[in-house]
Amino acid sequence: MTATLSLFEDTMRAGAVSADLPPRARMIFVVHGAAAIDGQRLADGEAWHGENTPRIEAGDAGVTCWRWDFGNGAGVPMQGGGIASREKLGVALDTLPEGDRLLRGDSVAFPPGGCAYLHTHQGPGIRCLIEGGIRIDTDGHSTSYGPGGAWFEAGPHPVFAQAAADRPSRFIRVMILPRALLGKSSIRYVNEADRERPKSQQYKVFVDAPIAPVF
Repeated sequence: MTATLSLFEDTMRAGAVSADLPPRARMIFVVHGAAAIDGQRLADGEAWHGENTPRIEAGDAGVTCWRWDFGNGAGVPMQGGGIASREKLGVALDTLPEGDRLLRGDSVAFPPGGCAYLHTHQGPGIRCLIEGGIRIDTDGHSTSYGPGGAWFEAGPHPVFAQAAADRPSRFIRVMILPRALLGKSSIRYVNEADRERPKSQQYKVFVDAPIAPVF
């Protein structure tokens, strides 16, 4: 089987309970509302992670979550009454780091007009914009995203990111990285001059956890 990373948007009505999801390394981020995941109560902007089969129960006003799943074969939508689940993006991974790995989930925020200079990462990942706007330049192409837009970065391919000029911007991401990077940055700047320049992006880490092999 091929290792994949998938991003699903799961919307649950008040009191809805998920049917069993397959065990996978995953992060679930609460976009709006509240839920209890394996007894842990989460609200807007909070995240859960694990590798088991989680029990997810929506709060009194329902919940919308973004769910990243990493494992063998395609990801699966969430099942259950009062649940709508759709895959925003799923990617077969051919740039996985060798050896032991970790799952990192974080947010990257930019002030108006901020940018990330031309850079690479040491593993693949899926990003999803939660506010503002952003343009991603890579492999000779430029693509702009608004809130809810998702994109994949393979890791070794250089990327330049330009945030919207008139408002703050922020995206949520999950990457699969070498375990040796636990607690360390994965970014590498392509141009020597950019390494010492002030950086506008700010990070908030939700998950930085070793994961079991998928093979």
